[in-house]
Amino acid sequence: MDNTKTNVFDTLMERGFIAQTTNQEKIRELLGSGSVTFYIGFDPTADSLHVGHLLQLIVMSHMQKAGHKPIALIGGGTAMVGDPTGKTDMRRMMTREEIQHNGDQFKVQMKNLVDFSSDRAIMVDNADWLLNLNYVNFLREVGVHFSVNRMLTAECFKSRLEKGLSFIEFNYMLMQSYDFLRLYREHNCVLQLGGDDQWSNILGGIDLIRRVEGKEVYGMTFQLLTTSDGKKMGKTEKGAVWLDPEKTSPYDFYQYWRNVQDADVINCLKLLTFVPMDRINEMATWKDARINDAKKVLAYEVTSIVHGKEEADKAHKAAEAIFSKGVASDDMPTVTIERSVLKDGINILDLLIRTGLIPSKGEGRRLIQQGGLYLNNARVDTIDRMVNESDLEDSRIIIRKGKKSYFRIIAE
Repeated sequence: MDNTKTNVFDTLMERGFIAQTTNQEKIRELLGSGSVTFYIGFDPTADSLHVGHLLQLIVMSHMQKAGHKPIALIGGGTAMVGDPTGKTDMRRMMTREEIQHNGDQFKVQMKNLVDFSSDRAIMVDNADWLLNLNYVNFLREVGVHFSVNRMLTAECFKSRLEKGLSFIEFNYMLMQSYDFLRLYREHNCVLQLGGDDQWSNILGGIDLIRRVEGKEVYGMTFQLLTTSDGKKMGKTEKGAVWLDPEKTSPYDFYQYWRNVQDADVINCLKLLTFVPMDRINEMATWKDARINDAKKVLAYEVTSIVHGKEEADKAHKAAEAIFSKGVASDDMPTVTIERSVLKDGINILDLLIRTGLIPSKGEGRRLIQQGGLYLNNARVDTIDRMVNESDLEDSRIIIRKGKKSYFRIIAE
C-alpha cells in the first residue's frame, strides 16, 4: 500500500461519514499502515438495496480504493430472526426462499460498486454458519459472555421494551457478534463498519472477540443518510428509492437527486459521490439559481455510480429536454392507453386514475384546485375537463404535476 496517499480515515472524516469509533487513533493508524480486512453486513429483508445502503457501499468503495479488503456479509441467517434496531414492532418472519432471492439481488447491485474480482473483496452469507448451529454449544461459547442487564441498556432494545421484545429478537445481537468472531477467525477481519444505529451490535462483537480470543478489534459507524432537518432520505410518495432499476427507474432515480432540498445538496455530494472535495467546497459557495447546477452534478454522479454512465446520460438528457425546452422525451415516465378511450372523451380525473398517475380522485381534485396540474403545458382549471383525441400531439399527451413531475401518455 502506498503510504504517500491520503489516509482513507481522513478522507471519510473530511467527507462527513464518521459518527463513532471505538478507538479513533488506533483505527486511523491501522488504515494508514497496511491492508485491513473489514466488513459491513446487509440483511436481505427486501429484494433490492435502497439509497440508505448506498452510503455503506460508497464507504466500501473508498476503503477498497485505498487498498483495504471489504467483506460484504449477506445476512441470510440473521434475516431469519430480524434486527429490532429502529423498529417499534417485530419484523415479519421471512422464508428461507425469500431471503435467498433477496440476497441474490443484493449481490448483483453490489458488484456495480465494489470490485469482487481477483479476491479483492469477499462476499459471504452468514446462513452458512448460523443455520446449522448447535444451540446449546452456541450458548456455551457465545451466550455466556453477554450480560442481559447490559444488553437491555442498548438503544436497539430500549425502544422495544414498552411494546414487548420477543426472545427471538433478543438473540440478534449475539448472532451479529458471532458473525464478527467467525470473520475474525476465518479472514483476519479486524474492523466492522455500519450505520450509527448498529453501534450496540458492533460493540457486542468487539467485546466477544476480546473475551474469547483475547484480541482487540475495532468498530466504526457512519452517519445515517438524513435531510438537514433530521428525516431519513430515500422516501418518496411511491415509497423507497431503490437501487434496482425495475423498482425505481434510472429516470426517477435521477429526478430524486435533482429535486433534493437546497440545504442537502452539498452533504449528498460528499457522502454519495466521488467528486473531489475542492470542487464540492467550490459548489458550497454557489447561491440561488446556481444551486440547481450543483443538483444536476449530484443527480448525474449518483445515477452514474448506481446505473452506469449510459443511463445517467439518458436521464440527464430527458430531464434537460423537459425542463429546459418543455418537450417530450423518450426517457420520460410513460403509460399507454387505448386510443378508443379518447374517441368519446374521458374526464381528466378518470384518465389520471386509469393511467395510475394519481392514487385517488381526491388528490386529483386538490391538484387542480391548487393550480398544479398541466396538460400539454396548459393548466387544467376545472375538474370537469374532458380529454379527447384533439389533445393528442403525435399520439401523446404530456401531463405535469406541480413544477417538476412530468409523465407521458401514449395512445395506441
